[in-house]
Amino acid sequence: MTVTSLRPDISPAEWQQRVELAACYRLLAHFKMTDLIYTHCTVRVPGEPGRFLINPYGHRWEEITASSLVKIDVDGNKVGDSPHRVNPAGFTIHSAVHMSRHDAACVIHTHTRAGMAVASLKEGLLPLNQIALQFYGRLGIHDYEGIALDLDERERIIADLGAKCGLLLRNHGLLTVGRTVAEAFNLMFYLERACEVQVATLSMGREVVLPPPEVCERVGAQYDQMNFDDGDLLLEWAAHLRLLDGIDPSYRH
Repeated sequence: MTVTSLRPDISPAEWQQRVELAACYRLLAHFKMTDLIYTHCTVRVPGEPGRFLINPYGHRWEEITASSLVKIDVDGNKVGDSPHRVNPAGFTIHSAVHMSRHDAACVIHTHTRAGMAVASLKEGLLPLNQIALQFYGRLGIHDYEGIALDLDERERIIADLGAKCGLLLRNHGLLTVGRTVAEAFNLMFYLERACEVQVATLSMGREVVLPPPEVCERVGAQYDQMNFDDGDLLLEWAAHLRLLDGIDPSYRH
C-alpha cells in the first residue's frame, strides 16, 4: 500500500504522536491482539484540544502508517481531507475517555480471545499471579449495553472508568489508558498477559491459591511506584521500536 507522507504539512509534535500511534498498531498486530480491521487505539493531537488520531477504518493494523491515521474531533468529524472512514463504535468509546480524562493521552481497546473470556466472567480479573496484581483494585468494569453506537453510553463509560488505568468491558473486551502511547501499550500488554494466564490457570481444573488481600494491595502499590519511573518505560518503548524497525520500518511514513 502506497501512502503519501503528511510529514511536511504537520507540526513536529503531531508527527511524533502519529509515529508512536502507528507503532502501537504494528505492535498490537505483532503480539496478535488484533480483531481484523476492528477495535482501535487513539491519541490526543498535541496543541489541538478536542482532537485525536484514530486508525483508518478498513486497514489491517500491519498496514497502518503515521500518514494514514485520521484526525477526528470529539463530535466524530474528520479534521482535514483524509479519504478514510472512521468506525463509529470506535468514536463512541474513545471520545468518551478523551472528553473526560485529560491525563489520558492514549486509549487502547482490544477484542482478544483471553480478554473477552475474562471480561465475560462474573469475577472478572482474578489476583492469580504477579502480573494480574498490577491491576488489583485499579481496573473498572463497564457492563455490556450492545455495540457502542449510542452516544449516551459515554457517560456510563466515563463513570465506570473513573481515575483507573483501564476497563474490563463486560462480554466485550479490554481498554487501557495512558499518559503516553508507551504507557497505554505497556498496560494493555500486561493486562492481556494476565488474562491469558488466568485462562490457562482455570483450564487446569485444580485448586487455585489466591494471595491474601493485604499482599494483593501491597503488590498493586509497588506497581504504582514503578509505573512512575518513565525511564524504564522509555527503555521498553525504545526496544519495541527497534523490533518494528527490524521487521518493517514503514510505520514511520
